[in-house]
This record gives sequence, structure tokens and C-alpha cells, in this order.
Amino acid sequence: MATERELNKRIKSIGNISQVTNALAAVSASKASKAQRQVEATRAYAGKAFEILNNLASQPGVGSTGHPLLTARDEIKKAALILITGDRGLAGAYNSNIVSRTERFVKAMNVPVEVITLGRKGRDLMIRRGYNVIATFDDMSDSPTILDILPIAQIVVDDYLSGKYDEVFIAYTDFVNLITRIPKVKQLLPLKPLDFEGMAVGEYVSSVDLSGVTERVYSYEPEPAALLDTVVPRFTQLQLYQSVLEALASEHSARMVAMNNATDNASELIENLTLDRNKARQASITNEILDIVGGAEALAG
Repeated sequence: MATERELNKRIKSIGNISQVTNALAAVSASKASKAQRQVEATRAYAGKAFEILNNLASQPGVGSTGHPLLTARDEIKKAALILITGDRGLAGAYNSNIVSRTERFVKAMNVPVEVITLGRKGRDLMIRRGYNVIATFDDMSDSPTILDILPIAQIVVDDYLSGKYDEVFIAYTDFVNLITRIPKVKQLLPLKPLDFEGMAVGEYVSSVDLSGVTERVYSYEPEPAALLDTVVPRFTQLQLYQSVLEALASEHSARMVAMNNATDNASELIENLTLDRNKARQASITNEILDIVGGAEALAG
């Protein structure tokens, strides 16, 4: 059994660690709440943008195949995948879960897949496991704006339009609540306006009432076909932006839960070590009493 002094050192060390984990849990809870508010703040915009997009695509002379980002390729030769992870650890299985989900998806594809990572953890894991990582983006702000993701969106849109990729997917962790997070891989391009389930922002636009949207009268300036060149790329950026917000909220909530669990485990460990320390102290006192009694008896004899 460890000595009382050694146990006291361990108790003090674990107590210091529990203070750090408790502080991290509080910070992560605040960041998760802020990220969740950002997601909710964009839902109305996403819904209205989706309604306008459907109306534009249905205008005479435009049709569902009027824009290359809305047109599915007949033959899929190469695909790209945007993987969103965190830059730091201490978030439980958050990073490993989405990377594992991405690996299963890539292995199931019958065509080459090039990976663009957002976050150091995803970059390191994918490179270590031998996947083709062609671009990386690190140090994303805790409060990102649409401008922060424009370079990523521009890469995939340009490469899709040039024919380098025939499909573009995005892998992120969907934030349900502070306890539940779901790793998902969804299609980003080509955009499928009526496929709610396959969209990265499907949960935000699935409640949009599209009944009669094609008959609604809007005045467009310039022509609808020209507007699609602006609206469709921006809606693609919106999907990517909201996926980033979902991933950030998931990361912060996962870190909050992990740090709370670590704090609870530290408290439990301190209780056990305190009990062991008390036992060691009691054994030490008992041994000292026995030594005194033995010495006294020896002197009396």
C-alpha cells in the first residue's frame, strides 16, 4: 500500500486536474450554447433561400437542369469529401466518430475520393491512415462567419464546375442536443432542391412549405437563369456554413460532456484515495502504538 505522503500528493494532483476539467466544461458549455444560437439564427434565412431557389429553378426556360450545380452527372468518375473535425482533443470520441464514419463512406465508394479537411484532428488521422488529403483548413474561429468558409466553398464549386469532381460530399457531426450528436455524410453537390434527406441543411428546410411555390409570382431582375448563377453557389455556401456551425456545437457539447465526466471521475478517485489514505494513517498510528506498547513491556521485563 502507498504511504500517506504519496497518497496526499496524488489527491492534490487529481484535485488540481479536476479544477481544470471543471473550468473546461464550463467554457465548452458556453461555447456550445453560442454555436447553437448561431445555427438557429440562420434557419429562417435558409428556409426562404430554399424557397426562392426552387421557384427560380422552375421558371420557364430554366428547368431543374438549368444550372450545372443542379445537374447530376451521368457517370461518376471522381468525388470530393469535406471532413469537418476539431483542432483540439479532450472531446471524448467526437473526432474519432466522424473520422470512422468518413472512412466507411470512402471505402463504400466505387470511385476515387479526395479529402478536404477542416480541423487538424481530421487532417492528422486521415493522412496517417493513408487517405488522399488535398487541402487542409485549420484554426477555425469559435464564431465563424460565412466569409470564413468561402475559400473552402470556392474550391469545391470551381472543381465541380471544371469537371474535376462529379460529386461533392460533406462529413460533419449533426448537433441534436447537448447529449446527442450524430456523425453524418451528406451530398453537397450537385444540389438536389427537393431531396431534403440528402441535404446538409435538410433539417432546416424540410419544414418549408413548397406547395404552390412554382406558381408563386416573383419579379426577378435580372432574368431567373442569370440569378441562378448567384443563388445556387450561395446556397451551397450556406449548406457548408451551417454544417460548420453544427460541427462546432457538437464539438463543444462533446467536450463539455467529456470534461464533466472527467471531473466526476476525479471526484470519485479522490474519495477512494482519501479512504486509502485514512486506512494508511490508521495503520501507521496502530503500528506506532504497538511499538510503544512493545517497548514499554520490554522495559518492564
